Amino acid sequence: MAEELKVIVFTLAQEEYGIEVDKVRTIERLVPITRVPKTPEFVKGVINLRGIVIPVIDLRGRFGLAETELTDNSRIIIVAANELEVGFIVDSANDVMDVMSDAIENPPEVLGGIKAKYISGVAKIGENRLLILLNLIEVLNRNEIIQLEQFGE
Repeated sequence: MAEELKVIVFTLAQEEYGIEVDKVRTIERLVPITRVPKTPEFVKGVINLRGIVIPVIDLRGRFGLAETELTDNSRIIIVAANELEVGFIVDSANDVMDVMSDAIENPPEVLGGIKAKYISGVAKIGENRLLILLNLIEVLNRNEIIQLEQFGE
């Protein structure tokens, strides 16, 4: 029997993505971000969220998509991966959705210019809606996690 997977749905460049609900700590409106020198371009800096310093990544930059102006719909999704909390800047965070495991297929090699290693699968929702499921372990690969952990110290 197919299992149900709960995901937070967010958008980047008109595409819908999903992150498993149990990996998401909170979704925040944009707050001031303090720039950190000598970091990759997609690392926007750190925020102070209720007394915790959290590194913030622009997912558009991480995936090599064109960056755009942030809007009132832009959000920071705080995720937890490998005991590290990181904020992802996204265009909007819309929804929580149940996805059946049998509706999830392996990702194609490249999807909208995003390398397959960043994607854990693609879920078919209804007739013509696709949801790209992120592989958080690769989005925050080991070397970058080490760099980000140094911010928090």
